[in-house]
Amino acid sequence: MISRNPDWRIWLGLSVTLGWLILGAAYISLSIGWSNIAYLPANDLGSFLEGAFAPLAFLWLVIGYFLQQKELQQNTRALQEQAKEIHRTAEQAVIQSQKMAESEVHAKQDTFLQIVQSVRGQLGQISGFLFLSSQATGASGTVSSEEISDLFRRQSSLEPEVFSRQLLSTHIRLGDDSAQQYDLFYGTATRARHSNNFIFVFERLMKRAEEVDPDKMIRDSLLTSGHGFVYGMAKRHQANAPAELANHEATGLYIEF
Repeated sequence: MISRNPDWRIWLGLSVTLGWLILGAAYISLSIGWSNIAYLPANDLGSFLEGAFAPLAFLWLVIGYFLQQKELQQNTRALQEQAKEIHRTAEQAVIQSQKMAESEVHAKQDTFLQIVQSVRGQLGQISGFLFLSSQATGASGTVSSEEISDLFRRQSSLEPEVFSRQLLSTHIRLGDDSAQQYDLFYGTATRARHSNNFIFVFERLMKRAEEVDPDKMIRDSLLTSGHGFVYGMAKRHQANAPAELANHEATGLYIEF
């Protein structure tokens, strides 16, 4: 089937064919005569037709070859375009997979940040009991019951790190007195229990942070918070504590009033 815009080779072939047929008709009229051609022997008529149409057959064979070559080129381009489209589709699939993975990470991070708020409160309670056991007036400290109560009210509202900041200030005021700094965290079995509980809970939080944040941005943020600094100090003093005080399983994971 010829398309609406045939290739120029087809027009060339049709023109040459028409011209050749006209020349053939003129040759018959002038040299043989239309009345005599019917009386030619079959062999002579066959040889005449073979010689007359052989050039046309060769012409259309060549034209068909070039047309087929053009069609093959078109098919090759179509296949190349399909390959490009498949490649683009694969890239889009990779991008979508990456976006889905990022969305999953973000969802995990959002859930983790909600957990962080709860755990910060838990760490605030533990640091509060640690501060109470060493700094309250009943424990030979200098902080009154009213001040302790006020600190607990602040801790339970919007300041989960208020006791950690108090512990940091106390640790700094002790200066270079490493013995008193150690006593602040491991001076008694009760303080050791609170310090071990604080370390245990904070390290669990850090482990979860590393799972949901490969870039460790949340981890670094936690380490530079008030709780993070208290964890660093407690961890350092824990290394110097005897085994019966340094092991949280030995001291117990519970609060003793």
